[in-house]
Amino acid sequence: MNKSNSLRLFSVIISAFLLNQTMSGAASPAKINETDASDPKIEYMGRIFSENGTVSFDWSGVRANINFNGRYLAIKCSDTKANYFNVWIDREPDQKEDFIIKTEGKDTVIVIADNLKKGNHRVTIQKRTEGEQGTVSIHKILTDGEITKAEYRKNRFIEFIGDSYTCGFGSENSVKSDPFKPETENCNLTYAAIASRYFDADYNMICHSGQGIARNYDDFAPGYTMTDRYSQIFDEDKNHKWTPVRTPDLVVIYLGANDFSTEKQPSLALFRQKYIELLKKIKDNYGEDTPVLCLAAKLDAGIFQYVKESCISSGLKNISYATMQDQVHDGDSDLGACYHPNYKGHRKMASAIIPYISTVTGWEMPFEVYR
Repeated sequence: MNKSNSLRLFSVIISAFLLNQTMSGAASPAKINETDASDPKIEYMGRIFSENGTVSFDWSGVRANINFNGRYLAIKCSDTKANYFNVWIDREPDQKEDFIIKTEGKDTVIVIADNLKKGNHRVTIQKRTEGEQGTVSIHKILTDGEITKAEYRKNRFIEFIGDSYTCGFGSENSVKSDPFKPETENCNLTYAAIASRYFDADYNMICHSGQGIARNYDDFAPGYTMTDRYSQIFDEDKNHKWTPVRTPDLVVIYLGANDFSTEKQPSLALFRQKYIELLKKIKDNYGEDTPVLCLAAKLDAGIFQYVKESCISSGLKNISYATMQDQVHDGDSDLGACYHPNYKGHRKMASAIIPYISTVTGWEMPFEVYR
């Protein structure tokens, strides 16, 4: 982690610690109202599992929008490991969060807002770390006021299926030789989030670092790739199958780099078989009219040939394909931890795919900065 990111995260953690310390003392509201996390007035975006009032999830980018009338808001939650969340209060989420919270342990109360002005408020929390960092369960929403209906769903919706690039692996670093740390993984700074903000679209991320179509990084976990994980509610749990609840305007697949990693790429026949399997799952979920944009990573020119052949051979309608060229970002200042794109690199990647999204969907390209 570079120095500026270290200081920023350090200040956020200290602020959150002091805030929790304050709320555990005499300054806490005299009366706290508890609401089940599964209450329909709370708006979730992303794949979630609801049971006995608790909402659980592990995919990158899952968000909760909470509206309340009061001055204080907290969540009671548990985490199988430890995750980080972006938080925005009383404004539209953008590329820069207001602060970060960390979830870990069982039945932990985390203060989100305290001593706000009386009246109606909006809070958005977003899971910035990926599934292998743990499963989060939100049990209760705590407030001194009343939870009100959150309705912030946008008219446009994009689903992204990817690997570490989509997860935001190392996206907050500025030195390519930095080691990976969960606290600098931020899916909100990826090409996927940037492109979605540009088009004012909601987005869903189905992504896991090291995953491929037919083969994972260095043959890790053979026979179990993103093609298989795509059917799951949880990234890290095979036992809960997912049922679609919202049809996207576009599905973007950005996979293949891990298939070609460490010079052990699969055969074209196997790759094509698994890619078509994924495409058919998408079409079965959303219908043949839902467009799919298939992007080939820039790691190896052969990836594009594999992706192109798979798309053509599928015989499916509304399938487009494109590739990221080597020059889409540089190999130095545009890279973060472990040679993955940082925010600067992701902005360049977003600028490369935005025209394709515009053409496939028919959405106009406004004169806006890619953020």
